[in-house]
Amino acid sequence: MFQRSNALLWVLSLIWWQSAGADPLQNDEVDWLQTMAFAAHQTDYSGTFVYQDGMGGHVEVSRITHISDADGEHERLEGLNGSRREIVSSNNQVWLFLGDRKVKVEKQHGERTFPALLPEQISTLKENYVITQTEEDRVAGFHAHVVDFQPKDNLRYEHKMWAHSESGLLLKAVVLDERSRVIEQYAFTQLTLGGHVDHSWIEPNKAHLSALKNNQVASQVKPADAVKASDWQVDSLPSGFKKITEICRPMRDRKTPVTHLVFSDGLAGISVFIEDLGDRVDVNSGLSSQGAIQIYSRVSGDKLITVVGEVPPRTVIQVAESVRYAGQ
Repeated sequence: MFQRSNALLWVLSLIWWQSAGADPLQNDEVDWLQTMAFAAHQTDYSGTFVYQDGMGGHVEVSRITHISDADGEHERLEGLNGSRREIVSSNNQVWLFLGDRKVKVEKQHGERTFPALLPEQISTLKENYVITQTEEDRVAGFHAHVVDFQPKDNLRYEHKMWAHSESGLLLKAVVLDERSRVIEQYAFTQLTLGGHVDHSWIEPNKAHLSALKNNQVASQVKPADAVKASDWQVDSLPSGFKKITEICRPMRDRKTPVTHLVFSDGLAGISVFIEDLGDRVDVNSGLSSQGAIQIYSRVSGDKLITVVGEVPPRTVIQVAESVRYAGQ
């Protein structure tokens, strides 16, 4: 889905499918996963992909162009249906356009979106997933190898990925629940690779981005400095989930910054948001979902704790109920 619509959902998604007779991934096959992980950053590509929420039938169509040159990575991601949604990035700077709203800029904090779903550190995945290479297939006219990620517990989803057999670029990704039902999928429907990608947009765009950066930015989101020791503790994370970052994030319609903790097992992500209730009366506690994303909120004293994750409902509930204040 196109960045999953708002700030709470900058956390991201993937896959599984069990194949009879498939052998566990060997050491040389780990190299193939590394190739897949780097392909989305090192390959020039341009194409159209479709996101579909398998449970609710929601569909989004997006166009993506990615170029890697001497100045780094540059990418444009555009929503092709619904209201205007566009993200333009140059290295670690992001320009976000939503409808008629002005531009806002924020630094990236390790968010991964299709087709850059795999982490660069692959080895830890084997601690919590059984990884196998299964069948071969074709996606958007390209030959693809299929890799399955089967979780070793019931606290994460099953994932299945189709990667271009030459470059390793991810062409399709599916998330399945415990009954092997597809709950979310991405797939390229049209794709251009390598030297055939039109680079002309990048030069004029650099000048445009420079102007935005210097004097035309409407609002700049500046998370409070770096990672710091937290006054908040999460006691019941699933095994393998490690804290990636912790920031205090200004958010729209909030008087005080929101504490945002991000955890990952290398494939799935969980975000914990802790905010002051103040005099708010629009608080909705409980569970909701969108595709593979589960959202669970609860009130604890004068705080609202919200957990957002690409994990089963039981996991976000378990995590949210274990969040506690550990400061002085």
